[in-house]
Amino acid sequence: MDSHHCEEVLLHHGIRPTAVRMLVLDAMERFSDTFTLADLEEATDGMDRSSIYRTLTLFVRRHLLHLVEDGSGSAKYCVCHNDHACRIDEMHCHFHCEACGRTLCLDHTHIPVIAYPAGFEVRQIDYLLRGLCPECRAKRRG
Repeated sequence: MDSHHCEEVLLHHGIRPTAVRMLVLDAMERFSDTFTLADLEEATDGMDRSSIYRTLTLFVRRHLLHLVEDGSGSAKYCVCHNDHACRIDEMHCHFHCEACGRTLCLDHTHIPVIAYPAGFEVRQIDYLLRGLCPECRAKRRG
């Protein structure tokens, strides 16, 4: 992503463009699925871990990223393709492979409608499927 486009994206989300934020945004756009802080650290040639973490926290707050809790003990992130807080009907499921440890975005698998008691305001739903990804399943069969 070129620097002009990075600036536009950040400004659109109400984020002041800085060199660190633009580098993190550029690096995270290269991931096709979820990624970790360590993945970004590697992709940004060892940029300071705390700077990356603060940037990720800001990006989650400003709806550039979703935080994915997959139970692995390592926070995962995925790029949000909306420019606003996602409504529940815009959220998608994630799949955690128990063999290789990858967590994949299932972009076209939407979270099913869930009935909940009156009076509650749901802001986020984490919907995680667990099992074997196609690659690991094929290895186990073969």
